[in-house]
Amino acid sequence: MKFLQISPFKHLLTHSRFLLTLRSEQGKYHSLILFRLSPASENTWDNAPSSSPGGRIENRQIYVMESTCPHLGADMSHAEIEEFEDTTVAVCPWHRYDFDLRTGKSETGLRACTYSVEVKNDPEDDEEKVYIETPSGGNNWRLIELRPVSEEFADPPPLPSQPAAHVNPVVVGSEVMDPVVPEIDPPKTLMHWAVLILNTANPTLKVMRTRHAVQLFRTGKLDSIGHKSSSAPSPPDVPPREESFLRNTVNPGKVKGRKSLAVMLHALANVEQWAIDLAWDIMARFGPSHPDLPPAFFSDFTKMALDESKHFSLLTSRLSATSPTTPYGTMPVHASLWESATITSHSLRSRLAIIHLVHEARGLDVNPGTIERFRRAGDAASVAAMEIIHADEVTHVTSGHRWFTWLCEKEGMLDPVETFREEVRKGWRGNVKGPFNIGDREKAGLTPAFYEHLTGEMAEEEMVQKKGTLKLETGLKDLSLADPVKPQVTVEYEDKL
Repeated sequence: MKFLQISPFKHLLTHSRFLLTLRSEQGKYHSLILFRLSPASENTWDNAPSSSPGGRIENRQIYVMESTCPHLGADMSHAEIEEFEDTTVAVCPWHRYDFDLRTGKSETGLRACTYSVEVKNDPEDDEEKVYIETPSGGNNWRLIELRPVSEEFADPPPLPSQPAAHVNPVVVGSEVMDPVVPEIDPPKTLMHWAVLILNTANPTLKVMRTRHAVQLFRTGKLDSIGHKSSSAPSPPDVPPREESFLRNTVNPGKVKGRKSLAVMLHALANVEQWAIDLAWDIMARFGPSHPDLPPAFFSDFTKMALDESKHFSLLTSRLSATSPTTPYGTMPVHASLWESATITSHSLRSRLAIIHLVHEARGLDVNPGTIERFRRAGDAASVAAMEIIHADEVTHVTSGHRWFTWLCEKEGMLDPVETFREEVRKGWRGNVKGPFNIGDREKAGLTPAFYEHLTGEMAEEEMVQKKGTLKLETGLKDLSLADPVKPQVTVEYEDKL
C-alpha cells in the first residue's frame, strides 16, 4: 500500500472538508473528498498520544473517499454527515444513498471507494503531516489540487425572491430588478440554468444566478443535469451584454498598451465576464451532443463557472475601490475571447484545446507579471485578488487537460499531445506565444511537448467563415447607429489572453 503526502495537519483545521485532485504518471485523474470530523483546534490534541508504534498517529477522524456517488455520480462535497454508535456515514445529497466513511459500504448494496489515512510526525520539521492511500491503476500519483469546500461562494445563496441588486451589487450602478429565480417557468435542470445564465445580460444578475444554480446542483435540488433530454435548450450564439458594454466595445486591434491600474482591472474583469459564459456554454452546447459525459464533467465546469464569478466580483470590487468614477462597462472592451468560442462551437475537443489549453494556459504565463505590476504599485489588495485568481486558473487548465485526455481516450485512444497539436494547427492562427510558465503549466498537465514550437495554421478565410456573421454589437441588438456612441473613456490596453 502506497501513501501520498497531501498536507500538514494544521492546514486542514480551517475547514471540515476538502476536494482533492490526483494525477498519475500515466495522466489518469482521480477526484477525492476529505472529511475532517475532528475538532477545529489544535489544542484539542495537546494531551493526545504523540504516536502509535511505528511513528504513525491516529487519523484523527480524517476520512477520504471518492468524490462522486457511485449511484449516479453526484458530487459528494455537500454530503450530509450522520454519526451512529458504531459508524459514521456520508449521505449523498441527490438520492440519500449513505456510505460508511471507513468501509464505503452502503445499506443499498453499493460501495464507494475509501482510502486509508495516516497522520505521521515528520522528523525533519517535527510537524504532523497527513498521508492518504493512493488509488490503484496508476503510478507516481501527485496532488494537483487541495481545495476547501466551504468557500465564500459555495455558501447558501440569498433568498431567490430578492432582486439581485438588493442582495449584492457586484457592479456598482448596475441596476437589476429581476429575481435570481424567474417567477415564470423557473429552470428545473442544469441545462436550463446554463442557458438562462448565458442569456442574462446584467453582470450582477449573471453572478447571482451562477451562485444559485451551482448551489442547487451540488445539493441535489435540480431534477437532473438535463443533457440527455431531447428537449434540452440551445445556448445563444453570443451571450447578450448590457447596452453600456456594447457601446464601449471596440476592435481588439485598438486595445494595445495598458495605461493605468484601473484600465488593467477593467480589462481583466471583461475577460472574467466572458469566462463565466464560456464555462456555462461548454456544458449547454456540448452536453446534449455528448450524452456519455459523466457528472464529474459538469461538476468541474460548474466549479469553473463559480470561480469565474468570484474572479469577476473580486476585480470589479477592486476597480470600484481604485477608480470609483469609471465603473465596469465605461471603458473600452472587446469580445475576442468569444470569437474563439464561436470558431470552436462545432467540436468539444476543439473547444477544450483552444479555450482551456491555449487561452487559459496563456493566462498562467502572464498572470505573474500582472501580479508583480500591482505589487510594484503598492496595491496589496489587487495582488491578493490576482493570487486567488491565478491559483484557480491552474485548476481550470487542469480540468481542460483532464477532459481533453478523457475525450481522446473515448474517441479511439488518441494520443493527447499529437491530437492537441493538430487541434491548434486547425483552430488557431499564429504562434502559441511564450515565454511559458513551465511550472504551473506542468502542474496542470501541460508538459512542454504540448505547446513548444507550435503554430496555428488556420487561414484568414477559414477563420472568417467559422466566425460567420459574429458581431457583438449586432448579434444581440441593433446598435449599428448612424452616429455611434463613443466610449466614455479613451484608452488602449492589450488583451490579457
